[in-house]
Amino acid sequence: MLRCKKTWLRISLFSSLLFFALSSHPDSRVEVYNVRYHTHPSFTRIVIDVGKLREYNFNELKSPDRIYVDIYQAKLNPILHGQTILFKSDYLSQIRLAQKTKSTVRCVVDLDFKKAFYRIWHLPDPFRIIIDIYPSRFSQPSPSISMIRQLGLVANRIVIDPGHGGEDPGCIGKRGLREKDVVLDVATRLKKILESKENLEVVLTRETDIFIPVENRTVVANQNQADLFISIHANASRNRNLSGVETFYLNLSQDPSVIETAAQENATSSTNISQMGEIIKKILINSKISESKELAETIQKNLLKSLAQKYKAVKDLGVKGGPFWVLIGADVPSILVEISFLSHTEEESRLMNSQYLDFVAQGIYEGIKEYRSSLEKGMTR
Repeated sequence: MLRCKKTWLRISLFSSLLFFALSSHPDSRVEVYNVRYHTHPSFTRIVIDVGKLREYNFNELKSPDRIYVDIYQAKLNPILHGQTILFKSDYLSQIRLAQKTKSTVRCVVDLDFKKAFYRIWHLPDPFRIIIDIYPSRFSQPSPSISMIRQLGLVANRIVIDPGHGGEDPGCIGKRGLREKDVVLDVATRLKKILESKENLEVVLTRETDIFIPVENRTVVANQNQADLFISIHANASRNRNLSGVETFYLNLSQDPSVIETAAQENATSSTNISQMGEIIKKILINSKISESKELAETIQKNLLKSLAQKYKAVKDLGVKGGPFWVLIGADVPSILVEISFLSHTEEESRLMNSQYLDFVAQGIYEGIKEYRSSLEKGMTR
């Protein structure tokens, strides 16, 4: 039976408290208060006024052609509910707004993919999301570039954080494999690869079996003036059929599975519930969300690609934002990688195999390499 030092009862309680704090905090949702647009001779610009920094995601759908933007931890101004803005254009037909869920606002733009292309980006202070729609007769614009890329910054010093340690073993699989041991092993392998192949300066938050509070992990990164912070963990779930790899960046979330994972990793924190408001504030003002998300996506992609060379059916659980205290306070792009599930029989066996750990370390390395390369080129993927 899976054993964790932090019991599932404590995790469930923590999950409930965290979910309550995120959903009931008076400022937990920001209002999407306006949507405006202007049609220029060469393109149409749509601006979604949010006011405060929020995580958002966008994608496209077909039959009919349309794009959507989901804004999380947001509520729609009552006067905008169900509003539709119509256009007299051969490439753009309408904008629709709705409160998709209690905490997600969705903006849908109907357009013709054969006659137009689009760019979605954002500006801070006040925070607003911008959708530019270009008729296909015009050249596609350059992609939006983050401040890190605008300043030409590079990533030469990396802090790798093996989760747990010392009195905190993390989760323990049925065969006795301890999370703290396997993640230290992976972190050590990754450090050797980065130093030998890329000649980078790599710092581990711990090199031996010692306990470091989660709140102090990013302190190590900041003190060492790190350019990237990567925390490595092994996952666990009460659902023993759940398997795969997933990568997180710091953000709020209403996803119950994310909250449970965050609660599991946060359970050794000494932070009091009375400090929850300040914690939420720190998450919301995190200025590295965009770069952290890109780093997470790049590492997730390369980790899966590396494992697929030898191992079949490794599930892609995706990239998600979550309230992980180990990521709070970092001055640089920061992510948390869950490399496999100790609660899954086959994946625990794989985590006990040196070759599998080599593939994990190699995949994370390839992700870091690709991300660094994109910085050096000064452009997004």
